[in-house]
Amino acid sequence: MNKVGFYTHPDFEAHEMGPGHPECPERLSSIFRYLEKTQLIKQLQVTAPPLAAVEDFKLAHDATHIDRLEEISHLFDVDVDGYPRSYVQIDPDTAFNPHTWQAVRRSVGAALHATDAVIDGRLEQAFCAVRPPGHHAEHRRAMGFCVVNTVAVAVKHALDVRSIKRVAVIDFDVHHGNGTENILSDDDRVLMVGIFQHPFYPYSGSDSASDNMKNIPIPARTDGKKIRQLISDQWLPALHAHQPEMIFISAGFDAHREDDLGQLGLVEDDYAWITQLICKVAQEHSGGRIVSCLEGGYNLSALARSVHAHLKVLLDFQMNSSFD
Repeated sequence: MNKVGFYTHPDFEAHEMGPGHPECPERLSSIFRYLEKTQLIKQLQVTAPPLAAVEDFKLAHDATHIDRLEEISHLFDVDVDGYPRSYVQIDPDTAFNPHTWQAVRRSVGAALHATDAVIDGRLEQAFCAVRPPGHHAEHRRAMGFCVVNTVAVAVKHALDVRSIKRVAVIDFDVHHGNGTENILSDDDRVLMVGIFQHPFYPYSGSDSASDNMKNIPIPARTDGKKIRQLISDQWLPALHAHQPEMIFISAGFDAHREDDLGQLGLVEDDYAWITQLICKVAQEHSGGRIVSCLEGGYNLSALARSVHAHLKVLLDFQMNSSFD
């Protein structure tokens, strides 16, 4: 049995935020079609995730905030001025449709199920092809296409429910994972390392005062060679010093040079290199345990190719058990 999990579900494609929105259902269908075309999907353990309990969200989020989001999910049961409500805007960039809350619950369910499966040894690594993304969602606020912080909930579950002692969160999205930092800042059980374009939305991350946050702000138009060097110089010493027992990845692919929502210069080979570096750290400190969750990536072709490169390294690591 293959031990790299791939979590996906039709509920993720039912969530959408209106015509022309870049965070669209086609993001997942493009990934799945490419994995089928390359036949990589046959090497993965494809799993339909369960729905998370709303109470699980409160591991990482303010209870009043989550209760309010759940209330919003019920607004679609009523008409507004005689017409069915199609969208509820919760942030300038983020909206609910009638299926959003189900997708959010399924996304968090994927991350939690993957976390348990990896801890219990049923999987070596897992990739959660989920929507909506999560890394901008703060303790008391949804924003930036994100409703609930999927990775942060999974991290808190690993630490507080499953008694993992130390975890690392690695975020290579083009945007700073402000929500994850907001939730996990000053928790010395967690090391978060990230790269992101700066200055850029959400205009944060360059001045973190928390010792457990190792951010690398990167100017626009920086290429992959320079980014690799920065990662080697700044991520690796921190990761080895922290010795994480488990690694979580906020896997955003919008730093790809073809993606119009950012201006960094990564390509598929760079994502493969970053993933291999993460696998080496996991091999040394974490028993190989990795849970990766999709964040950004809006050029459909570049996204599909980059996810393929990411998964191919995870599979090679699992099959070879080590990297030289």
